[in-house]
Amino acid sequence: MIPFNKPYLTGNETKYIEEAVASGKISGNGIFTQKCQTFFEDKYNFKKALLTTSCTDALEMCALLADIKPGDEVIVPSYTFVSSALAFIRQNAHIVFADSYPNNPNIDADKIESLITPKTKAIVVVHYAGIACDMEKIMRIAEKNNLIVIEDAAQAIDSYCIFEDGTRKALGSIGHLGAFSFHETKNIISGEGGMLTVNDDRFIERAEIIWEKGTNRALFFRGEINKYGWVDTGSSFLPSEIISAFLWAQLENIEKIQQKRLEIWNGYYEGLKNNPSIKLPTIPKYATNNAHMFYIVCKNLDSRTNLISKLKENNILAVFHYLSLHKSEFYAKKHDGRNLLNSDKFEDCLLRLPLFYEQTEEQQKKIINIINSFS
Repeated sequence: MIPFNKPYLTGNETKYIEEAVASGKISGNGIFTQKCQTFFEDKYNFKKALLTTSCTDALEMCALLADIKPGDEVIVPSYTFVSSALAFIRQNAHIVFADSYPNNPNIDADKIESLITPKTKAIVVVHYAGIACDMEKIMRIAEKNNLIVIEDAAQAIDSYCIFEDGTRKALGSIGHLGAFSFHETKNIISGEGGMLTVNDDRFIERAEIIWEKGTNRALFFRGEINKYGWVDTGSSFLPSEIISAFLWAQLENIEKIQQKRLEIWNGYYEGLKNNPSIKLPTIPKYATNNAHMFYIVCKNLDSRTNLISKLKENNILAVFHYLSLHKSEFYAKKHDGRNLLNSDKFEDCLLRLPLFYEQTEEQQKKIINIINSFS
């Protein structure tokens, strides 16, 4: 069986875990946590990076930092994972779901402004497949309407948005707040794990407090205060040092991992680009490609279902992705009734192909040949 995903181990994960255990500091915010956070801040120009136990946790921190209150409206794309909305539902916000572009699962930036009301507090953007949303346009809209932008960059490590003046900014560094995932299906992994990025100075100190269970312990450990106490809301968002040690081994190899994934992504594109029965990913001129995912868009649901079955018959696991959140059992009655046709199209037609570091050329050729021979 060719799996959809296979976690890649660089070789130093267990070595660093042993070092973390031997240090006697395994509860979190130790040497490896600090190494990882410094790496991200230096490489991607995040003002503040805080590791979390998951991307969901990072998004929940975003909702707290944005001071989302009952009745506030938050604009969220419908074609995304439930966490993108759930973090704000927990604050009793009303979710206003936005549609995707016709040729791209990302939020349609041209339709955002029509969704803004006096109750709108924040815009959540999801960089699907690691491909940037139109952040320059979205940030202009947010500034005009005094809104907070939260980047759900779960899939977007080592990917960039290119601005009109040629400036390249890492995804997760553009909005006021950002959230990343290091789940085992991502490019860089720690099994479970995530990260909050803070790019607005007004949120930095409070982010550390929320991260540390509502206490100002981080200030105490830096010697900035002589004792610490409970000063705000928060939770136990920081991961153990074991998770951070695993992640550090991955970060040391990020360039190698990214290069290999891009080779596989390009192999798919070249092998499938002349197939008239499917559509391939589109990468806007303002986006780079981090090779998080290679997907195809089939003509309809039946075509995708049949292709999945054909691949499975040949011991290949290819999978669809999200169900439109606006139609979910949990939220359908609260949705305003707008048809989000592009989101629904991707729900029915998008198919993700196997992409993992140890995937061989032979495996990829087998997948390409079956797709090209299918009609």
